[in-house]
Amino acid sequence: MSYRDDSLPSVMDAARAEPQSPWLRTGARHRVVGVVSRGILRIPHLASLLGCRYRPIARWRPGSPASVCAMAGWGRKPSALRARRLADEHGVPYLALEDGFLRSIAPGKQQGTVSMVIDDVGIYYDAGSPSRLEILIGQAELDEDLLAQTRRGIGLILRHRLSKYNHAPVVLLPQRRGAARVLVVDQTSGDMSVVLGGAGGPTFAAMLNAALREWPDAEIWVKTHPEVLSGGKSGYLDIGRELPRVHWLAEDCCPLSLIEQVDRVYVVTSQMGFEALMLGKPVTCFGQPWYAGWGLTDDRHPERGVLRQRRACCRTLEQLFAAAYLKYTHYLDPATGAAGTLFDAIDWLARNKILNDEHRGTLYCLGMSIWKRAVVRPFLSMPSNRLKFVKRLSQEQVAGLPADASLVVWGSRHPLLRSTAFEHGVPVLRIEDGFVRSAGLGSDLNVPLSLALDGPGIYYDPRRPSRMETMLATVRLSDADRLRVTRIRERIARLGISKYNLGGAFSLPEHSISRKVLLVPGQVEGDASIQFGSPRIRKNLDLLAAVRAANPNAWIVYKPHPDVVAGNRHGAVAATELAALADQIVARANISACIRAADEIHTMTSLTGFEALLQGRKVHCYGAPFYAGWGLTVDHVPLPHRQRRLSLDELLFVTLCSYPRYRLPGAEGFCSVEDVVAHLSDSSRTPAGIGSHWIGRQFRKARELARLLF
Repeated sequence: MSYRDDSLPSVMDAARAEPQSPWLRTGARHRVVGVVSRGILRIPHLASLLGCRYRPIARWRPGSPASVCAMAGWGRKPSALRARRLADEHGVPYLALEDGFLRSIAPGKQQGTVSMVIDDVGIYYDAGSPSRLEILIGQAELDEDLLAQTRRGIGLILRHRLSKYNHAPVVLLPQRRGAARVLVVDQTSGDMSVVLGGAGGPTFAAMLNAALREWPDAEIWVKTHPEVLSGGKSGYLDIGRELPRVHWLAEDCCPLSLIEQVDRVYVVTSQMGFEALMLGKPVTCFGQPWYAGWGLTDDRHPERGVLRQRRACCRTLEQLFAAAYLKYTHYLDPATGAAGTLFDAIDWLARNKILNDEHRGTLYCLGMSIWKRAVVRPFLSMPSNRLKFVKRLSQEQVAGLPADASLVVWGSRHPLLRSTAFEHGVPVLRIEDGFVRSAGLGSDLNVPLSLALDGPGIYYDPRRPSRMETMLATVRLSDADRLRVTRIRERIARLGISKYNLGGAFSLPEHSISRKVLLVPGQVEGDASIQFGSPRIRKNLDLLAAVRAANPNAWIVYKPHPDVVAGNRHGAVAATELAALADQIVARANISACIRAADEIHTMTSLTGFEALLQGRKVHCYGAPFYAGWGLTVDHVPLPHRQRRLSLDELLFVTLCSYPRYRLPGAEGFCSVEDVVAHLSDSSRTPAGIGSHWIGRQFRKARELARLLF
């Protein structure tokens, strides 16, 4: 449960339809909504969705809901009757809450909602009385800015095929046999939108019969509701009933991918009817949904004349969308839990939908410790898959895995498994830290904010293809992508964001001013990126010697790897040997500050080279890191298989925006790199130190294990 005393942007303020609701006459800072339902109180970030504070009204406490300006309940459900009665008794408005038209990835209670509607007049699916949405549509006037937002919103929804729920896969219907395809949409029995839309079982039967009669040569496809398929509810149409030309779609699927493949859509009150209108499909309505009666649908309900009298004006698709999606619905920014916009919701849903679709089936996570399980679980677990953690798998067990199985291993571990899995057609996915990881070292048990999933290779191994290398070889940026990555690059460079975000200030001595400054970052010498990607130089001392030999007069700054400084990994160079080759040794400075002070960076495979490119520095690579070979670095190791010349924007877009997965502590789902940068740059955060006491590491470990178990 959350309470917000700060002034949240109200989603029902004066910018919305007139006349203004009485409950809005109180300023947002002083507005309080009373809530009876325990289910509503459990909604994450409820205050942000309401646009004001709320107060639980205990079921066992009689009397007035004092000092509340409205009572909220869930739509027209029987559970909302007490909230409606209290509102009437005490002369305050009743606010009907419902999920928005773009809700979540998974249905039901599996995930919180990213949108909500609040109606002080009625509720949008009750055709028997006016609603705030109906008023908004009736008053719809689109200025230039609102029209641009509307067209952008429709375009993004269609591009990403977004619907209320977004967990189901794309469906491809078989090759057509008839001249046309007609979609008939079933719904769950007792659905309030059906009941309050003036429909019932006979309506659905009449709809199917009409489709058969009016389209004698067409294929008729009946879409069953997902909750019917799961066995949780029953539908109105008898699934599996043998009828000529009728095909029963008895599988869950992405609604827009199905609508795209049909010529006409028949609905009672389903939201798929409006999604069909967005796709330019003609829609016949046998019930009275919110989008019927405005001149866009073929309305067949017996009382359509009555509805038409109330909805007395014709409206365009853009006007309906602007009213329903931009004015009527309230959104979260899911990454922060603050009030957001339609475009915040679309961005989050699109990202999480893509990741949900990437790896369906069963993921067998192999040989991971309890700590690693706690780390990877939130990055792998999605509505479309199941996770199984196993210590080991024999060749026979790999051969017996189900058809939807994939193996997940950490980094380059279990090399012998690759050939066995390939032989039996089992995909191998490799997981590693992302490039903007955390505030503090992973070896100090700081939980990552980003991980990358690759396969069958991994980004730091240039010997075999990886997902990242393929993405870099094929990336194409739009103008919007270029603008986005430019902003990210400028902000990261300005704030000094790096992989671990630790260390303090750095400065050069005065007597270095007249010399070229070279930064040589040390590495963990057993690191897999050196083992696989640096065939000539594999030790920090050898790298320093090579750089000094080629640059005898330069000012060389050597920064040992923070894992080595912390004593967690090997790679230390003796002080006497360092003194002979480096002019300045910096153990605990922030790497971004060191990069800013340098003219060039010389490295084997360190991520510091990538961070230096981001800051516009010249980078020499003595190994083959993922950012080498694309025309952006001075390469001392040939990489003939990387033929494409990339721009810096293209490299950064793949490595920061597309390739890793990002999550924020306590937030649901996957966020963007911008969200992680904002989190790391929070002014309330103090720079992380290098190294950590054993007790601190164990505390972080216990905290994450508790999160995993409970």
